[in-house]
Amino acid sequence: MSNSKKHTLAIVDDHLLFASSLEKLINTFPEFQVLFKARHGLEMQNELKGNDTIPDLILLDINMPVMNGFETVAWLTENHPKVKVLALSVEDNEGIILKMIRGGAKGYFLKDIHPDDLKFALLEVMEKGYYYSERVTSTMVNALQPGAKEPTVKLRENELTFLQLACSEMTYKEIADVMHLSPKTIDGYRQELFNKLGIKNRVGLVIYALKNHLIEL
Repeated sequence: MSNSKKHTLAIVDDHLLFASSLEKLINTFPEFQVLFKARHGLEMQNELKGNDTIPDLILLDINMPVMNGFETVAWLTENHPKVKVLALSVEDNEGIILKMIRGGAKGYFLKDIHPDDLKFALLEVMEKGYYYSERVTSTMVNALQPGAKEPTVKLRENELTFLQLACSEMTYKEIADVMHLSPKTIDGYRQELFNKLGIKNRVGLVIYALKNHLIEL
């Protein structure tokens, strides 16, 4: 692949040593070229304004000063919707993963990812439009595979309400308060849906709801 046809990429991360090492690694991949690095979302905005080429893909840290990953992915989704965003974090946390996906991230992986897996992830994003690491959640990979069949499940009204609320940033206790139910009852709804839908975690609920048009981003 010639330089002119390489996929362009930017790294937004305030850990300079990590970002520099990542840049060197990615530039060894024949399919990719790093256009620039930025320490946070605001610096990224300035880079985009001063750069004639908008990157195809942005690797985005979450915990950053000035403008964090959540704010940055929201800005990118609004202003550059064609740019594919991959979240890159040390946080293996369902709530954070959920928030980044709802914000518009096309993938999420941990910073200890193997270089070979990183290259595969980047290529997958460019080819399929998404990538979700099995380490973060195998449910998301399975749910998003092209041609994957969704189970035919009839949800009761309260289960549907719970599912939609579970796709927000509310805690399970807050959901219980809104539904005027006990936390124990909410735990029962959660486990019953996990069993019915064949999923393992809250992120799986979100993917199921999105694919079945039960919620909108």
